[in-house]
Amino acid sequence: MFIELDELEDFFDSRYVSDEPYTPRYNIAPGAKLEVIPNDRPNAITKFHWGLIPFWADEPEEGIINARSETVGNKAVFQDAWESRPCLVLSSGFYEWQQRPGGPKQPFRIYRESTPGFAMAGIWDVWEGESQRRPSVSILTTEPNELMAPIHNRMPVILPREHESTWLTAGPEQRASLCQPYPKDDLARYEISTAVNDPTNDTATVVEPLDHQQSGLDSFS
Repeated sequence: MFIELDELEDFFDSRYVSDEPYTPRYNIAPGAKLEVIPNDRPNAITKFHWGLIPFWADEPEEGIINARSETVGNKAVFQDAWESRPCLVLSSGFYEWQQRPGGPKQPFRIYRESTPGFAMAGIWDVWEGESQRRPSVSILTTEPNELMAPIHNRMPVILPREHESTWLTAGPEQRASLCQPYPKDDLARYEISTAVNDPTNDTATVVEPLDHQQSGLDSFS
């Protein structure tokens, strides 16, 4: 999520309440923290560890970053969170990698053209140890829509704006009906540099279109 804080709060009609300062991020890897709106605080934006940590884990670990929406209710690690702890995972866009014959995977950025961000469907839980407490989150995935199918066989459950509040308040059966490939045509994609493969590359250059970066290099040389 890399929009400015005031825009983030206005767009989602919520206030940032995390003790950690908000910093725009361009390259967030599993195990880092994501901005979320949890169902127990539907007007608050906070930060959760990306990777749901099983309650039985002896120590906090990276966790499970994604959960298949088709089977999430049947997996012991997700059952409690699926039943009672939905959340919105806030995003300026996401990255996916396309496997190409005879070469490395090509990264793409996928984003919503008409708005500065969107909410993905998530579930959350809290891992508790003797000396720490760690809220964590998994992102729900589903079958790809037409935009995503050429790139990957899964995509996050992106919620249309009119379904965001429903996701937070509905029961499991109704939420399951929302776990569909994104139904609208306001998503766009473009190729980006493999610099995104290194999480330490966390600057605005990560989201530049690949042809723009190559043009810049040609001009420089």
